[in-house]
Amino acid sequence: MTHPTRTTPAPKPGHFPLILTLDTNGIPHRWITWQHACFYYAKDQIAWTTGEQAFTVQGGYNRVSGERSHITASSIIAIRGKAMAMRAFSQVPPLNNRELFHRDRYLCAYCGHILHATKLTRDHVIPFSKGGRDTWMNVVTACRACNERKSDRTPELAHMELLYLPYVPNRAEYLILTNRRILADQMEFLAQHVPAQSRLHQTV
Repeated sequence: MTHPTRTTPAPKPGHFPLILTLDTNGIPHRWITWQHACFYYAKDQIAWTTGEQAFTVQGGYNRVSGERSHITASSIIAIRGKAMAMRAFSQVPPLNNRELFHRDRYLCAYCGHILHATKLTRDHVIPFSKGGRDTWMNVVTACRACNERKSDRTPELAHMELLYLPYVPNRAEYLILTNRRILADQMEFLAQHVPAQSRLHQTV
């Protein structure tokens, strides 16, 4: 499944974009650094590659031939190995505020205002005192004013209507949420795995 790529000059090590890894079935797995990608290439664990970009990393010089070693890593790589295949695509991603606010488009679920992350909070739709849990399906983004107004109550008891419902991001959505420097070919690939009901379709 290797496709032609456009090899670009290698940027400085600290400016390399993250590489998107897949299992051999083409299921998105995780982001890795260029150093980690080079390890997979050196160990011959690359099953196939795709994407429109590739990045060449220069190594040391051979004492005998004088030639310099190099590895060209594609922006999207499929890795061989049971560890990759055993990772369930439906595995629930970890919950944190940064990805929660991104999932909800920085929109308060109660007043509808779009605010900066510093002015937002994680609200538990069903409070802990009412048996609620800290899970994707029980949290929404809320501004501080709405969170204080709702207090330790359900939306119904607080007479505050939810403007949208919470949901669990799948693996592809989570990968989009966690990387601020996604390349165009990586975004195009991940967008194919984003559910139709996802709010991320507003931006991908």
